[in-house]
Amino acid sequence: MAEDLVLEKCDLELEVNGRDHHTADLCRDRLVVRRGQPFWLTLHFEGRSYEASVDSLTFSAVTGPAPREEAGTKARFPLASAVEEGAWTAVAMDQQDGILSLQLSTPANAPIGLYRLSLEASTGYQGSSFVLGHFTLLFNTWCPADAVYLDSEEERQEYVLTQQGFIYQGSVKWIKSIPWNFGQFEDGILDICLTLLDMNPKFLKDACRDCSRRSSPVYMARVVSAMVNCNDDQGVLLGRWDNNYKDGISPMFWIGSVDILRRWKTSGCQRVKYGQCWVFAAVACTVLRCLGVPTRVVTNFNSAHDQNSNLLIEYVYDKFGEIQRDKSEMIWNYHCWAESWMSRPDLQPGYDGWQALDPTPQEKSEGTYCCGPVPVRAIKEGDLSTKYDAPFVFAEVNADVVNWIMQEDGSMCKSTNNSQTVGMKISTKSVGRDEREDITHTYKYPEGSPEEREAFKRANHLNKLTDKVETGVAMRVRVAQSVSVGSDFDVFAHITNNTAENLTCRLLLLARTVSYNGVLGPECGTKDLLNLSLEPFSEKSIPLRILYEKYCECLTESNLIKVRGLLMEPAANNYLLAERDIYLENPEIKIRILGEPKQNRKLVAEASLRNPLTMPLLGCTFTMEGAGLTEEQKIMDVPDPVEAGEEVKVRVDLLPCHVGRHKLVVNFDSDKLKAVKGFRNIIIGPA
Repeated sequence: MAEDLVLEKCDLELEVNGRDHHTADLCRDRLVVRRGQPFWLTLHFEGRSYEASVDSLTFSAVTGPAPREEAGTKARFPLASAVEEGAWTAVAMDQQDGILSLQLSTPANAPIGLYRLSLEASTGYQGSSFVLGHFTLLFNTWCPADAVYLDSEEERQEYVLTQQGFIYQGSVKWIKSIPWNFGQFEDGILDICLTLLDMNPKFLKDACRDCSRRSSPVYMARVVSAMVNCNDDQGVLLGRWDNNYKDGISPMFWIGSVDILRRWKTSGCQRVKYGQCWVFAAVACTVLRCLGVPTRVVTNFNSAHDQNSNLLIEYVYDKFGEIQRDKSEMIWNYHCWAESWMSRPDLQPGYDGWQALDPTPQEKSEGTYCCGPVPVRAIKEGDLSTKYDAPFVFAEVNADVVNWIMQEDGSMCKSTNNSQTVGMKISTKSVGRDEREDITHTYKYPEGSPEEREAFKRANHLNKLTDKVETGVAMRVRVAQSVSVGSDFDVFAHITNNTAENLTCRLLLLARTVSYNGVLGPECGTKDLLNLSLEPFSEKSIPLRILYEKYCECLTESNLIKVRGLLMEPAANNYLLAERDIYLENPEIKIRILGEPKQNRKLVAEASLRNPLTMPLLGCTFTMEGAGLTEEQKIMDVPDPVEAGEEVKVRVDLLPCHVGRHKLVVNFDSDKLKAVKGFRNIIIGPA
């Protein structure tokens, strides 16, 4: 009788599997593979070789604390002669003496997560079992049978593998790109993402059911959306919007997700202070890309926050153009969320593809602060019964704005305002390029088109179906050129009288600093013309000078000033509103790379910035994230003061990087100049 088969060791073939599964950055000391695709395994036996006629090999793969075959979290499968589609299989590919090369295949709908792989080897009636090792299974956008399959290799590279990108901020007329280090393959991030899944309330309540449902990207996206904020759980980020961040870190200060996720983990999963919409969206993007779900961050300019789902945002002003009543319903300058690519077998056909999900805590969804995933196509079609949270997202891009002027007797008069269109310039980073892509057309049909009217009818958006009233007088707010922080500048109320009448009006111009979520700060410029004469068929431009000394103390980190014009024609009791959000440009951070960018060579990064203000800067720091940085190199203080016009420089050593494209992201902060961002692409060539 043959002696027992004894396993000496199991080689998980990290290098070849990492290359085949696009997980090389994760496979340095562990096996990480993608589902629905075979991976290699080499068994080394001692004493004697495996004999198919004598030995029986059975494999077992389990995930979660209570694995069960019926839940999909446990699989037992024998060594087979051929791969069976959609099942766990092991096939012998080669045998030489005591070495057996195998390919293991996983189903394209297996739950993702950490698995333990073991082997039972039996010879006759005797047997022994061996633990072969652990592996992490991820979603697979390269596998046609996976729910996250994308057929474009360029898009797979961008939305799963690219570790840096841009997030769009500013205002609809001046869109600003902010570099961001997603860093989904940096050290420890995968473990943190798995911890995040195990901290979610659904896992804590019923771990077996939660692990089973990890086969679905729809379920995973919903869990991540809830766990990135900490409103219902031990989630990652605490949101704050009042410009008071002394006991934490200002949301504008972050330049990547890695630092945030590591802080959460090292603090014992205590919430990290503070986040705002782009930070929540970017961290969700990091986690989902890490798990293998194609994901991108999108920005919606003029984004509506509609609490009562009536698709209407109503503002009440007094006759001086000041907003009355503190209202939580408002228009945000911009709002960021994430989109993930997946099929939707839980919905009617036609709703596969990009799904919007929003981890910023705004409204509860099924009792939890999360939002989505909802098909972007459903938003475009006005199909508001679609899971999840379609009415809220539809309102963000389509709500109507109504402005009321409160008279002295308390009565209300409706005002015309054509400068406030909700849902504009919806933006994301282009595939493979550092450019902005406008994806508004994926959310909305062209304005005034029959398809748009049909979508509004379907959504019961009655306000939008009424024809707009054309007025004989038009007004818009203009700014002459791009405006820099520290400068004085002019804005203009440009008024057109298209009637044959001579009109006498009152014009109020008011400038106030504003946060990106629409909350107004102090006044920084005003003009009140009591008797403005408008000749028939004429145009007029009325200037308002805005001085740095007036806005310097109250400009928020959003770098925005809202200029509002109210034109009143007392004789006809007509009111016309126009407004413009002006983004003030920060100075440029210059980044130089010193040394030859080749594999395994040491490089030095130099970042510099010139103080553009007429006064010194105090408390200056540079923060860096990205290519070749060690932990302690990330924050560098600059000696005080940095005088007006002075250039300040810092240098940092970069660790050797592998061949390919890397990005360095830099943030500069000081007492008067905040959250200045810069980036540099570094192309590393072979040695």
